[in-house]
Amino acid sequence: MFSKILIANRGEIALRIIRACRELDIPSVAVYSEADADALHVRFADEAVCIGPPPSNRSYLNHQRILAAAEITNADAIHPGYGFLAESAEFAEMCLDSGVQWIGPAPESIRAMGDKSNAKAMMRDAGVPVTPGSDGPVAGFDEARRIADDVGYPVILKASAGGGGRGMRIVRRAEDIEAAYELARAEAEAAFSNRELYLEKFILQPRHVEIQVMGDRHGNVVHLGERDCSIQRRHQKLIEESPSPAVTPELRRQFGEAAIQGASAVDYVGAGTMEFLLDSRGDFYFMEMNTRIQVEHPVTEAVTGRDLVAEQIRVCAGETLRWKQSEIEFRGHAIEFRLNAEDHTRNFMPAPGTITDLNIPGGLGVRVDTHIYAGYRIPPHYDSLIAKLIVHGEDRREAIARGRRTLEEFVVEGIPTTVPFHLQILGTDEFQSGRFSTSFLEEWMARGRES
Repeated sequence: MFSKILIANRGEIALRIIRACRELDIPSVAVYSEADADALHVRFADEAVCIGPPPSNRSYLNHQRILAAAEITNADAIHPGYGFLAESAEFAEMCLDSGVQWIGPAPESIRAMGDKSNAKAMMRDAGVPVTPGSDGPVAGFDEARRIADDVGYPVILKASAGGGGRGMRIVRRAEDIEAAYELARAEAEAAFSNRELYLEKFILQPRHVEIQVMGDRHGNVVHLGERDCSIQRRHQKLIEESPSPAVTPELRRQFGEAAIQGASAVDYVGAGTMEFLLDSRGDFYFMEMNTRIQVEHPVTEAVTGRDLVAEQIRVCAGETLRWKQSEIEFRGHAIEFRLNAEDHTRNFMPAPGTITDLNIPGGLGVRVDTHIYAGYRIPPHYDSLIAKLIVHGEDRREAIARGRRTLEEFVVEGIPTTVPFHLQILGTDEFQSGRFSTSFLEEWMARGRES
């Protein structure tokens, strides 16, 4: 086991990892920018090192400063959390070359899954269902047009090196594909310094369903069920739940087998997520793999009772996975609400500022992962996520009722937050019934603007 772990992140995920380290009796090291000097992860880690000024590229994305912090504190492992450097194969290699263990998959696995077109080809070879489209990056516009004609419109162009909706264009008519191709290529170049695009059939009204996997260095891989992430805005998830209202036990078995096949194909070690699109007929298609712990991992922890972060640390230290697939059981229903410091009445404008008063809800089946406190000043330099509210009930009805109750109790004064927006979503017929797709939120918001 590691003797000391440096956490190359901030906010609630840094605190989550610190707690896992504490329970495993492993000392932790926090790194922080000057903007985060008063942050809770700095206070609760065993040691803390300032790594630079507020801009991410001079602190949390600065490879050399993070490795220097590991060296001066004698940390023998680095946990990247999510975001920042979590899916950087280059940084993972730098850690290993410096004699510091990487708590995550091998750089080769990160690189293989980081290129979306390459990942799709590997999954196809592994027997995982993939969306019809190009076998890899399209060679140029003429090829993109030919493939689009073959698979039929609508199609979607995606950046091979991308994610989060950047470098992505939906094309519904043949006459629009040339302009969409040029726009997507330019956006991919700006965002990822890589102009390559691949093309897929666009699945109408899909659900976004992801499967949590965990693998070790000894060839063992298990899945821990699905999370439905269809409530999203501009390809950014807002609410996640498990189990999915659309997934039957038989479909869950098929999803799980496909996820294990895919993870095994890249010798996956640690916590990861296989993401799929599920259509209205019950067919599903591989979309991408996230080679890290995810924001929404507490949903899976709630329904399985398994500590994903602690197990991630164990298997990356070389231990054998402690769970067999037959031992993974699912209990009840869990929902996670991502609460952001944003003004939803002003097109979700980020709202940094000082929290003047705070009440965090509690009670049976309630978990709040957060780094905020009364008097805390939210800096303007980073993601606007301020808390994750996770509720668990015996069934979906109870989880929704618990979610409404806890959102009403969640008081954050001094800044606008998305708490009221989540309450509005909970009140919709679509969410209550569980009948929604990835397009629900934007369609619902559009109806609201029209009325």
